[in-house]
Amino acid sequence: MFATYQWVDGALKEVTAPNSDACWINLADPSTDEISKVEKITGIPREFLTDPLDKDERPRLEIEDEFTLLIVHVPYHAPHDNQIPFQTLPLGIVLTSNSVVTICNRQTPVTSTFLTQIRRVCPPGDLFRFTFQILWHSAILYLRYLRDIRQRAEVIEQDLHESISNTALMRLLNIEKSLVYFTTSLKANDIMIGRLEHTRQLDIPDKDLDVLEDVAVEYRQALEMATIHSNILTGTLDTFASIISNNLNNVMKFLTSITLVLMLPTLVASVYGMNVALPLASHPHAFTILMILSVLLSLIVVAILAKRRFF
Repeated sequence: MFATYQWVDGALKEVTAPNSDACWINLADPSTDEISKVEKITGIPREFLTDPLDKDERPRLEIEDEFTLLIVHVPYHAPHDNQIPFQTLPLGIVLTSNSVVTICNRQTPVTSTFLTQIRRVCPPGDLFRFTFQILWHSAILYLRYLRDIRQRAEVIEQDLHESISNTALMRLLNIEKSLVYFTTSLKANDIMIGRLEHTRQLDIPDKDLDVLEDVAVEYRQALEMATIHSNILTGTLDTFASIISNNLNNVMKFLTSITLVLMLPTLVASVYGMNVALPLASHPHAFTILMILSVLLSLIVVAILAKRRFF
């Protein structure tokens, strides 16, 4: 998808034929023709437009002549993905002399919510502030998804308290994977923003540096929340693993106890089933005496095991 926005009558509006004024070009899952078109219009190096399309591209800052490339990892929600509900993907932001170009390999909620909320706030001609507002919306989206993740985890934990099931444990594991993605991406984003704050190659105005500082604070808060939630979830999974292991041990102890109790009557019956002369062999009440003896031995074993809290 290829869309161009310009500041018209105090608001950001999509235009089909942009003029020479500052503009924002948004590329979402672009085709080769769209990339070539933007390259021709803006003069941006092609690798600046194609690198962010690699889903494994790491956050970084690169400056070449009059072009500046920022790559950050932004969150997105995959409602139809049963494996990992929340993931991250690279978003490229290229700054030119009079335009901002965003590139992503799919439509991301960062740019869509940004377009909705920033429409009457910041013109693309203010390049740095416009860019930092995009980064700020990415941080806010991280925080929103982290709250959603925590709520989902609490619901699954309640289900596990009632009945431990493999399905619920797998859902909890997938949420933990989302937190790993978030934590890793936020750490890399924090490093990139720190470099952006201290770079001398960009002449960033003080007022825009204040906005960037707010962005850094939001990313650090998101990183701290993701780390805390990840640690809690890891501890929760370890606890449920211990509970499952403990329940298994209790079952094995119970089955072992039953085996010991049943072994004594079986032993008595086996001994008196041999074809040899044995005590009470000719006694008229031999069967009753042996049954009573077997029951007494079993009760003694049960009492000993109960005293040692084996049950």
